[in-house]
Amino acid sequence: MRDSFHTRIGFILAAAGSAIGLGNIWGFPSQAANHGGAAFLLVYLAVVVILAVPALYTELSLGHAAQANPVKALSSLSQTNAPVTAASGKTMGYLNVIGAILMLSFYHLVAAWMVAEGLTFLLTALSFDSLAQWTQTSSMLRDIILLLVFVSLTFGIVIKGVQNGIERWSRRLMPLLVVLLIGLIVYIATLPGASDGFRAYLVPDFNAMLSADLLVSAMGQAFFSLSIGLGGMMIYGSYLKKGTRLGRLTWSVAALDTLVAFLAGLLIIPALYVAMAQGLSVTEGEQLIGEGRLIFQVLPDLFDRLGSTGAWLGFGFFALLSIAALTSTIATAEVPIAYAIETHPVNRRRAALIVAAIISFIGLALVVFFDPLFNWVVTYVTQFQLPLSGLFYFIVIGWLWRRSNRLRELARTELRYRLLFWHLRVVCPLLLAWVFVDVAL
Repeated sequence: MRDSFHTRIGFILAAAGSAIGLGNIWGFPSQAANHGGAAFLLVYLAVVVILAVPALYTELSLGHAAQANPVKALSSLSQTNAPVTAASGKTMGYLNVIGAILMLSFYHLVAAWMVAEGLTFLLTALSFDSLAQWTQTSSMLRDIILLLVFVSLTFGIVIKGVQNGIERWSRRLMPLLVVLLIGLIVYIATLPGASDGFRAYLVPDFNAMLSADLLVSAMGQAFFSLSIGLGGMMIYGSYLKKGTRLGRLTWSVAALDTLVAFLAGLLIIPALYVAMAQGLSVTEGEQLIGEGRLIFQVLPDLFDRLGSTGAWLGFGFFALLSIAALTSTIATAEVPIAYAIETHPVNRRRAALIVAAIISFIGLALVVFFDPLFNWVVTYVTQFQLPLSGLFYFIVIGWLWRRSNRLRELARTELRYRLLFWHLRVVCPLLLAWVFVDVAL
Protein backbone atom coordinates (compact mmCIF):
# COMPACT_ATOMS: atom_id res chain seq x y z
CA MET A 1 0.00 0.00 0.00
CA ARG A 2 1.35 3.44 -1.01
CA ASP A 3 1.93 6.04 1.67
CA SER A 4 -0.34 9.08 1.70
CA PHE A 5 -0.90 12.45 3.33
CA HIS A 6 -2.88 12.24 6.53
CA THR A 7 -4.47 15.72 6.56
CA ARG A 8 -5.47 18.42 4.11
CA ILE A 9 -3.35 21.06 5.87
CA GLY A 10 -0.40 18.67 5.89
CA PHE A 11 -0.61 18.35 2.11
CA ILE A 12 -1.01 22.11 1.59
CA LEU A 13 2.01 22.91 3.77
CA ALA A 14 4.13 20.18 2.16
CA ALA A 15 3.19 21.17 -1.41
CA ALA A 16 3.64 24.87 -0.66
CA GLY A 17 6.97 24.04 0.97
CA SER A 18 8.01 22.28 -2.23
CA ALA A 19 7.08 25.38 -4.22
CA ILE A 20 8.59 27.87 -1.78
CA GLY A 21 12.27 27.65 -2.54
CA LEU A 22 15.17 29.95 -3.21
CA GLY A 23 13.43 31.22 -6.35
CA ASN A 24 10.75 32.80 -4.16
CA ILE A 25 13.16 34.38 -1.70
CA TRP A 26 15.64 35.85 -4.16
CA GLY A 27 14.17 35.35 -7.64
CA PHE A 28 10.81 37.04 -7.22
CA PRO A 29 12.11 40.18 -5.42
CA SER A 30 14.87 40.61 -8.03
CA GLN A 31 12.39 40.34 -10.90
CA ALA A 32 9.98 42.74 -9.21
CA ALA A 33 12.70 45.29 -8.43
CA ASN A 34 13.88 45.36 -12.03
CA HIS A 35 10.46 45.35 -13.72
CA GLY A 36 8.49 48.22 -12.28
CA GLY A 37 7.90 47.13 -8.68
CA ALA A 38 4.17 46.77 -8.10
CA ALA A 39 3.60 46.74 -11.88
CA PHE A 40 5.42 43.40 -11.96
CA LEU A 41 3.45 42.24 -8.92
CA LEU A 42 0.11 42.97 -10.62
CA VAL A 43 1.12 41.18 -13.83
CA TYR A 44 2.57 38.33 -11.77
CA LEU A 45 -0.73 37.81 -9.92
CA ALA A 46 -2.59 37.68 -13.23
CA VAL A 47 -0.10 35.20 -14.66
CA VAL A 48 -0.37 32.99 -11.57
CA VAL A 49 -4.10 32.65 -12.29
CA ILE A 50 -3.72 32.24 -16.06
CA LEU A 51 -0.68 29.93 -16.25
CA ALA A 52 0.80 28.81 -12.94
CA VAL A 53 -2.37 27.54 -11.22
CA PRO A 54 -3.44 25.54 -14.32
CA ALA A 55 0.08 24.08 -14.53
CA LEU A 56 0.01 23.10 -10.86
CA TYR A 57 -3.47 21.59 -11.25
CA THR A 58 -2.27 19.63 -14.29
CA GLU A 59 0.75 18.12 -12.57
CA LEU A 60 -1.22 17.23 -9.44
CA SER A 61 -3.98 15.68 -11.60
CA LEU A 62 -1.56 13.44 -13.48
CA GLY A 63 -0.08 12.07 -10.27
CA HIS A 64 -3.45 11.72 -8.56
CA ALA A 65 -4.97 9.79 -11.47
CA ALA A 66 -2.03 7.43 -11.92
CA GLN A 67 -1.15 7.00 -8.21
CA ALA A 68 2.41 6.42 -9.34
CA ASN A 69 5.84 7.96 -9.96
CA PRO A 70 6.37 10.14 -13.08
CA VAL A 71 7.77 7.31 -15.24
CA LYS A 72 4.73 5.09 -14.73
CA ALA A 73 2.26 7.99 -14.59
CA LEU A 74 3.27 9.71 -17.83
CA SER A 75 3.61 6.38 -19.64
CA SER A 76 0.20 5.06 -18.54
CA LEU A 77 -1.66 8.33 -19.20
CA SER A 78 -0.24 8.83 -22.70
CA GLN A 79 -2.97 6.64 -24.15
CA THR A 80 -3.33 7.31 -27.88
CA ASN A 81 -3.18 4.39 -30.30
CA ALA A 82 0.30 5.35 -31.47
CA PRO A 83 2.95 3.43 -29.44
CA VAL A 84 5.26 6.43 -29.68
CA THR A 85 3.10 8.39 -27.22
CA ALA A 86 3.54 5.88 -24.38
CA ALA A 87 7.25 5.76 -25.16
CA SER A 88 7.46 9.56 -25.11
CA GLY A 89 5.63 9.58 -21.77
CA LYS A 90 8.05 7.08 -20.29
CA THR A 91 11.01 9.05 -21.69
CA MET A 92 9.74 12.26 -20.12
CA GLY A 93 9.23 10.39 -16.85
CA TYR A 94 12.86 9.26 -16.90
CA LEU A 95 13.93 12.84 -17.67
CA ASN A 96 11.96 13.93 -14.59
CA VAL A 97 13.85 11.45 -12.43
CA ILE A 98 17.23 12.48 -13.90
CA GLY A 99 16.36 16.18 -13.67
CA ALA A 100 15.30 15.78 -10.03
CA ILE A 101 18.63 14.11 -9.18
CA LEU A 102 20.59 16.84 -10.94
CA MET A 103 18.54 19.58 -9.30
CA LEU A 104 19.07 18.02 -5.88
CA SER A 105 22.80 17.87 -6.50
CA PHE A 106 23.29 21.57 -7.25
CA TYR A 107 20.54 22.68 -4.84
CA HIS A 108 22.29 20.93 -1.95
CA LEU A 109 25.52 22.73 -2.84
CA VAL A 110 23.76 26.11 -2.86
CA ALA A 111 22.09 25.15 0.43
CA ALA A 112 25.55 24.34 1.83
CA TRP A 113 26.62 27.90 1.02
CA MET A 114 23.50 29.19 2.80
CA VAL A 115 24.33 27.13 5.89
CA ALA A 116 27.93 28.41 5.79
CA GLU A 117 26.74 32.02 5.74
CA GLY A 118 24.23 31.40 8.53
CA LEU A 119 26.81 29.65 10.70
CA THR A 120 29.27 32.48 10.11
CA PHE A 121 26.82 35.05 11.46
CA LEU A 122 25.78 32.82 14.37
CA LEU A 123 29.37 32.08 15.38
CA THR A 124 30.24 35.77 15.07
CA ALA A 125 27.31 36.69 17.33
CA LEU A 126 28.54 34.12 19.88
CA SER A 127 32.16 35.41 19.57
CA PHE A 128 33.57 32.14 18.16
CA ASP A 129 35.73 34.09 15.76
CA SER A 130 38.11 31.31 14.67
CA LEU A 131 35.24 28.98 13.74
CA ALA A 132 33.46 31.86 12.02
CA GLN A 133 36.58 32.46 9.96
CA TRP A 134 36.53 28.81 8.82
CA THR A 135 32.87 28.85 7.78
CA GLN A 136 33.30 32.21 6.08
CA THR A 137 36.31 31.17 4.01
CA SER A 138 35.29 29.37 0.83
CA SER A 139 37.03 26.02 0.53
CA MET A 140 36.43 22.64 -1.02
CA LEU A 141 36.51 20.94 2.39
CA ARG A 142 33.91 23.31 3.86
CA ASP A 143 31.57 22.87 0.90
CA ILE A 144 31.88 19.06 0.95
CA ILE A 145 31.19 18.81 4.70
CA LEU A 146 28.18 21.13 4.64
CA LEU A 147 26.79 19.57 1.45
CA LEU A 148 26.84 16.14 3.12
CA VAL A 149 25.22 17.65 6.24
CA PHE A 150 22.36 19.05 4.17
CA VAL A 151 21.94 15.78 2.25
CA SER A 152 21.66 14.07 5.64
CA LEU A 153 18.95 16.55 6.70
CA THR A 154 16.93 15.99 3.52
CA PHE A 155 17.08 12.21 3.56
CA GLY A 156 16.74 11.98 7.32
CA ILE A 157 13.25 13.41 6.77
CA VAL A 158 12.16 11.56 3.61
CA ILE A 159 13.40 8.19 4.85
CA LYS A 160 10.56 8.28 7.41
CA GLY A 161 7.90 8.40 4.73
CA VAL A 162 5.13 10.79 3.75
CA GLN A 163 3.11 11.06 6.97
CA ASN A 164 5.89 10.61 9.52
CA GLY A 165 8.57 12.44 7.55
CA ILE A 166 7.48 14.95 4.92
CA GLU A 167 4.08 15.90 6.35
CA ARG A 168 5.26 16.11 9.96
CA TRP A 169 8.29 18.26 9.17
CA SER A 170 6.40 20.48 6.72
CA ARG A 171 3.94 21.32 9.51
CA ARG A 172 6.93 22.46 11.61
CA LEU A 173 9.13 24.13 9.02
CA MET A 174 6.54 26.16 7.09
CA PRO A 175 5.17 28.14 10.08
CA LEU A 176 8.76 28.76 11.23
CA LEU A 177 9.65 30.06 7.75
CA VAL A 178 6.72 32.51 7.75
CA VAL A 179 7.46 33.71 11.30
CA LEU A 180 11.13 34.32 10.43
CA LEU A 181 10.16 36.15 7.25
CA ILE A 182 7.70 38.47 9.00
CA GLY A 183 10.15 39.13 11.85
CA LEU A 184 12.90 40.12 9.42
CA ILE A 185 10.50 42.40 7.51
CA VAL A 186 9.51 44.19 10.73
CA TYR A 187 13.13 44.79 11.70
CA ILE A 188 14.28 45.93 8.24
CA ALA A 189 11.34 48.37 8.17
CA THR A 190 12.89 50.25 11.11
CA LEU A 191 16.16 50.99 9.29
CA PRO A 192 17.00 54.15 7.28
CA GLY A 193 16.20 53.77 3.58
CA ALA A 194 13.59 51.03 4.03
CA SER A 195 10.68 53.37 3.25
CA ASP A 196 12.15 54.07 -0.20
CA GLY A 197 12.30 50.33 -0.79
CA PHE A 198 8.67 49.82 0.21
CA ARG A 199 7.71 52.66 -2.13
CA ALA A 200 9.68 51.13 -5.01
CA TYR A 201 8.02 47.76 -4.42
CA LEU A 202 4.43 48.78 -3.71
CA VAL A 203 3.91 51.83 -5.96
CA PRO A 204 3.45 50.61 -9.55
CA ASP A 205 5.13 52.05 -12.61
CA PHE A 206 2.29 51.44 -15.05
CA ASN A 207 4.48 52.27 -18.05
CA ALA A 208 6.50 49.14 -17.26
CA MET A 209 3.35 47.01 -17.66
CA LEU A 210 3.48 47.60 -21.40
CA SER A 211 6.82 45.82 -21.68
CA ALA A 212 6.84 42.36 -23.29
CA ASP A 213 9.94 41.59 -21.23
CA LEU A 214 7.94 42.13 -18.02
CA LEU A 215 5.24 39.70 -19.20
CA VAL A 216 7.69 36.94 -20.12
CA SER A 217 9.62 37.45 -16.88
CA ALA A 218 6.39 37.25 -14.86
CA MET A 219 5.31 34.06 -16.66
CA GLY A 220 8.68 32.43 -16.12
CA GLN A 221 8.82 33.42 -12.45
CA ALA A 222 5.25 32.29 -11.78
CA PHE A 223 5.84 28.92 -13.43
CA PHE A 224 9.20 28.25 -11.82
CA SER A 225 8.18 29.48 -8.36
CA LEU A 226 5.51 26.75 -8.06
CA SER A 227 8.13 24.01 -8.53
CA ILE A 228 6.44 22.60 -11.64
CA GLY A 229 8.29 20.39 -14.09
CA LEU A 230 10.40 17.88 -12.13
CA GLY A 231 7.60 15.60 -10.93
CA GLY A 232 7.60 16.67 -7.27
CA MET A 233 4.00 17.90 -7.42
CA MET A 234 3.07 14.81 -9.42
CA ILE A 235 4.39 12.61 -6.63
CA TYR A 236 2.56 14.67 -4.00
CA GLY A 237 -0.63 14.37 -6.07
CA SER A 238 -0.18 10.60 -6.15
CA TYR A 239 -0.09 10.55 -2.35
CA LEU A 240 -3.59 12.06 -2.16
CA LYS A 241 -6.39 9.57 -1.67
CA LYS A 242 -8.57 8.68 -4.63
CA GLY A 243 -11.54 10.98 -4.98
CA THR A 244 -9.79 14.01 -3.47
CA ARG A 245 -11.01 17.24 -5.09
CA LEU A 246 -7.92 18.98 -6.40
CA GLY A 247 -9.30 22.42 -7.28
CA ARG A 248 -9.33 23.99 -3.82
CA LEU A 249 -6.08 22.30 -2.84
CA THR A 250 -4.40 23.76 -5.92
CA TRP A 251 -5.63 27.27 -5.13
CA SER A 252 -4.54 26.93 -1.49
CA VAL A 253 -1.00 25.88 -2.42
CA ALA A 254 -0.69 28.63 -5.04
CA ALA A 255 -2.03 31.27 -2.62
CA LEU A 256 0.46 30.33 0.11
CA ASP A 257 3.34 30.25 -2.37
CA THR A 258 2.36 33.66 -3.77
CA LEU A 259 1.98 35.11 -0.27
CA VAL A 260 5.52 34.06 0.65
CA ALA A 261 6.87 35.48 -2.63
CA PHE A 262 5.11 38.79 -1.86
CA LEU A 263 6.51 38.82 1.69
CA ALA A 264 9.99 38.07 0.32
CA GLY A 265 9.69 41.20 -1.79
CA LEU A 266 8.76 43.16 1.35
CA LEU A 267 12.02 41.96 2.87
CA ILE A 268 14.56 41.96 0.04
CA ILE A 269 13.75 45.19 -1.81
CA PRO A 270 13.68 47.42 1.30
CA ALA A 271 16.88 45.66 2.44
CA LEU A 272 18.52 46.70 -0.84
CA TYR A 273 17.55 50.31 -0.23
CA VAL A 274 18.82 50.08 3.36
CA ALA A 275 22.12 48.83 1.91
CA MET A 276 22.13 51.79 -0.47
CA ALA A 277 21.61 54.15 2.47
CA GLN A 278 24.62 52.49 4.14
CA GLY A 279 26.75 53.41 1.11
CA LEU A 280 26.86 49.97 -0.51
CA SER A 281 26.66 49.56 -4.28
CA VAL A 282 23.45 47.70 -5.13
CA THR A 283 23.09 48.35 -8.86
CA GLU A 284 24.50 47.03 -12.10
CA GLY A 285 23.83 49.60 -14.77
CA GLU A 286 20.23 50.68 -14.27
CA GLN A 287 19.13 47.51 -12.48
CA LEU A 288 19.29 46.42 -8.87
CA ILE A 289 21.63 43.52 -8.16
CA GLY A 290 19.79 40.21 -7.94
CA GLU A 291 20.14 36.52 -7.21
CA GLY A 292 23.63 35.22 -6.33
CA ARG A 293 25.43 38.51 -5.73
CA LEU A 294 22.44 39.87 -3.81
CA ILE A 295 22.41 36.91 -1.41
CA PHE A 296 26.12 36.23 -1.00
CA GLN A 297 27.60 39.72 -1.31
CA VAL A 298 25.26 42.70 -0.87
CA LEU A 299 23.14 41.48 2.05
CA PRO A 300 26.04 39.97 4.04
CA ASP A 301 27.89 43.28 3.63
CA LEU A 302 24.80 45.07 4.93
CA PHE A 303 24.52 42.75 7.95
CA ASP A 304 28.22 43.27 8.71
CA ARG A 305 27.66 47.04 8.86
CA LEU A 306 24.88 46.65 11.41
CA GLY A 307 27.22 45.36 14.14
CA SER A 308 26.10 42.77 16.70
CA THR A 309 22.44 43.14 15.71
CA GLY A 310 23.42 42.53 12.11
CA ALA A 311 25.03 39.22 13.04
CA TRP A 312 21.75 37.92 14.46
CA LEU A 313 19.87 39.41 11.52
CA GLY A 314 22.19 37.62 9.12
CA PHE A 315 21.75 34.34 10.97
CA GLY A 316 17.96 34.70 10.82
CA PHE A 317 18.03 35.52 7.12
CA PHE A 318 20.18 32.53 6.13
CA ALA A 319 18.18 30.27 8.45
CA LEU A 320 15.14 31.40 6.45
CA LEU A 321 16.84 30.52 3.17
CA SER A 322 18.01 27.17 4.51
CA ILE A 323 14.48 26.23 5.57
CA ALA A 324 13.14 27.25 2.14
CA ALA A 325 15.80 25.06 0.52
CA LEU A 326 15.01 22.09 2.79
CA THR A 327 11.26 22.15 2.12
CA SER A 328 12.07 22.03 -1.61
CA THR A 329 14.67 19.26 -1.44
CA ILE A 330 12.45 16.89 0.57
CA ALA A 331 9.77 17.17 -2.13
CA THR A 332 12.12 16.69 -5.07
CA ALA A 333 13.83 13.74 -3.35
CA GLU A 334 10.51 11.87 -3.48
CA VAL A 335 10.72 11.67 -7.30
CA PRO A 336 13.71 9.27 -7.54
CA ILE A 337 12.78 7.52 -4.27
CA ALA A 338 9.22 6.73 -5.45
CA TYR A 339 10.59 5.55 -8.79
CA ALA A 340 13.07 3.22 -7.07
CA ILE A 341 10.44 1.79 -4.68
CA GLU A 342 7.79 1.24 -7.36
CA THR A 343 10.13 -0.10 -10.04
CA HIS A 344 12.68 -2.17 -8.12
CA PRO A 345 12.38 -4.57 -5.16
CA VAL A 346 13.71 -2.13 -2.55
CA ASN A 347 12.11 -0.64 0.56
CA ARG A 348 12.00 3.10 1.33
CA ARG A 349 15.06 3.06 3.55
CA ARG A 350 17.26 1.35 0.98
CA ALA A 351 15.91 3.52 -1.85
CA ALA A 352 16.56 6.70 0.14
CA LEU A 353 20.13 5.66 0.96
CA ILE A 354 20.87 4.81 -2.68
CA VAL A 355 19.46 8.11 -3.94
CA ALA A 356 21.30 10.04 -1.21
CA ALA A 357 24.56 8.36 -2.25
CA ILE A 358 24.02 9.26 -5.92
CA ILE A 359 23.20 12.88 -5.09
CA SER A 360 26.19 13.13 -2.76
CA PHE A 361 28.48 11.77 -5.46
CA ILE A 362 27.24 14.22 -8.10
CA GLY A 363 27.29 17.05 -5.56
CA LEU A 364 30.92 16.28 -4.70
CA ALA A 365 31.73 16.26 -8.42
CA LEU A 366 30.19 19.74 -8.68
CA VAL A 367 32.40 20.94 -5.82
CA VAL A 368 35.59 19.46 -7.29
CA PHE A 369 34.85 20.36 -10.92
CA PHE A 370 32.84 23.49 -10.22
CA ASP A 371 33.73 25.65 -13.24
CA PRO A 372 32.97 23.16 -16.05
CA LEU A 373 29.96 21.48 -14.42
CA PHE A 374 27.94 23.75 -12.12
CA ASN A 375 26.55 26.27 -14.61
CA TRP A 376 25.84 23.52 -17.14
CA VAL A 377 23.77 21.52 -14.65
CA VAL A 378 21.84 24.57 -13.44
CA THR A 379 21.15 25.70 -17.02
CA TYR A 380 19.96 22.24 -18.09
CA VAL A 381 17.52 21.89 -15.20
CA THR A 382 16.12 25.44 -15.07
CA GLN A 383 16.14 26.46 -18.74
CA PHE A 384 15.47 23.12 -20.42
CA GLN A 385 14.03 20.46 -18.13
CA LEU A 386 11.47 22.53 -16.21
CA PRO A 387 9.68 24.29 -19.10
CA LEU A 388 9.89 21.23 -21.39
CA SER A 389 8.35 18.95 -18.74
CA GLY A 390 5.62 21.49 -17.97
CA LEU A 391 4.79 21.74 -21.66
CA PHE A 392 4.57 17.95 -21.90
CA TYR A 393 2.21 17.79 -18.90
CA PHE A 394 -0.22 20.10 -20.72
CA ILE A 395 0.01 17.94 -23.84
CA VAL A 396 -0.76 14.82 -21.81
CA ILE A 397 -3.83 16.23 -20.02
CA GLY A 398 -5.17 17.98 -23.12
CA TRP A 399 -4.34 15.60 -25.96
CA LEU A 400 -2.92 12.21 -24.95
CA TRP A 401 -4.87 11.18 -21.84
CA ARG A 402 -8.17 9.75 -23.09
CA ARG A 403 -9.52 7.06 -20.74
CA SER A 404 -10.56 8.05 -17.19
CA ASN A 405 -9.71 11.72 -17.80
CA ARG A 406 -12.37 13.26 -15.57
CA LEU A 407 -11.75 16.78 -16.86
CA ARG A 408 -12.31 15.59 -20.44
CA GLU A 409 -15.54 13.88 -19.35
CA LEU A 410 -16.83 16.95 -17.47
CA ALA A 411 -15.96 19.16 -20.45
CA ARG A 412 -18.58 17.32 -22.52
CA THR A 413 -21.41 18.43 -20.25
CA GLU A 414 -20.45 21.67 -18.45
CA LEU A 415 -19.31 24.92 -20.02
CA ARG A 416 -16.90 25.93 -17.23
CA TYR A 417 -15.02 22.64 -17.52
CA ARG A 418 -15.04 22.91 -21.31
CA LEU A 419 -13.40 26.34 -21.05
CA LEU A 420 -10.84 25.00 -18.53
CA PHE A 421 -10.09 21.98 -20.71
CA TRP A 422 -9.39 24.09 -23.79
CA HIS A 423 -7.40 26.56 -21.70
CA LEU A 424 -5.13 23.71 -20.59
CA ARG A 425 -5.13 22.22 -24.07
CA VAL A 426 -4.27 25.32 -26.13
CA VAL A 427 -3.67 28.57 -24.21
CA CYS A 428 -1.30 27.25 -21.52
CA PRO A 429 0.93 25.27 -23.92
CA LEU A 430 1.30 28.34 -26.16
CA LEU A 431 2.18 30.58 -23.20
CA LEU A 432 4.66 28.07 -21.82
CA ALA A 433 6.20 27.53 -25.27
CA TRP A 434 6.78 31.30 -25.36
CA VAL A 435 8.56 31.11 -21.99
CA PHE A 436 10.56 28.07 -23.12
CA VAL A 437 11.76 29.80 -26.30
CA ASP A 438 12.61 32.96 -24.36
CA VAL A 439 14.73 31.23 -21.70
CA ALA A 440 16.29 28.75 -24.15
CA LEU A 441 17.38 31.49 -26.55
